[in-house]
Amino acid sequence: MIPRLPFSVRSLVVLLLGVLPCWARGAEPMQVSWTNRILTVRSAHLPQGRLEILYLEAFLRPGANQREWGKTVMPHRTRLVETNAAGTLLRFETRVEPSMLVLHEVRSGSDELEFTFELRNEGLARSEVQWFQPACIRVDGFTGRDQKGYTARSFVYTAAGRTFLDRLDRTEEALYRGGQVFLPSWTREADANPRPVAKNRLVNGLIGCVSADDRWILATASSRTHELFEGVYVCLHSDPLIDGLAPGEVKRIRQKVYLVPNDPDALLKRYQRDFVRGNDQW
Repeated sequence: MIPRLPFSVRSLVVLLLGVLPCWARGAEPMQVSWTNRILTVRSAHLPQGRLEILYLEAFLRPGANQREWGKTVMPHRTRLVETNAAGTLLRFETRVEPSMLVLHEVRSGSDELEFTFELRNEGLARSEVQWFQPACIRVDGFTGRDQKGYTARSFVYTAAGRTFLDRLDRTEEALYRGGQVFLPSWTREADANPRPVAKNRLVNGLIGCVSADDRWILATASSRTHELFEGVYVCLHSDPLIDGLAPGEVKRIRQKVYLVPNDPDALLKRYQRDFVRGNDQW
């Protein structure tokens, strides 16, 4: 019930409640499940009602840009340890060789997924893990485009503002061709993904895409950005920095995936509220 207010104010509240879309009035949370390393997200706002994310993909050593992928990847194994009846919570344990333990969880809301990671070195020597790829977000169904076309509907933020990937100063030569890597100022190119590295530098850690019907944005960001990545499976990545772990050291990292109406300014403000605090690096 709307509290008693002056007539003009009550009329305005009633009007706003009538025109607000259902997601703004407490829509049902997205449903999440995980099997065979695929995180499946279900929502009425997703094309065909679902989104697939490869989770977790890889943990990487330094010097990835000029080294074979198999020599950079650190073997890991993930197991699901807990779910809830509502289908809104998944908890995992990942072991990364030789001695890193990662406890992580996925929580879903009506318009976002939140990932939290606690990384601990249980060994006696420093872990050389430099960065990781938690979520390979498959966006072909969302954008309605294939490998050649989805860059025109996907974006990052450069000095020019929101920039669609097909408009960037792209490169083609790399150890592995295809895709494109986008770096913040602090990531050495030598430590980047061995795919082509765009010449543009990022001004924030947000990467996203627009739905085929232009109604929605799907975007992701992390609390410590190593790189953003346009992959070769019609996918988008926010890949966080770890920067090694001393014996017994613990680091915590957050990531979010947003599914929101196509309002880039509102999304940017939300990202800044969630991840950009004071002088912290995004």
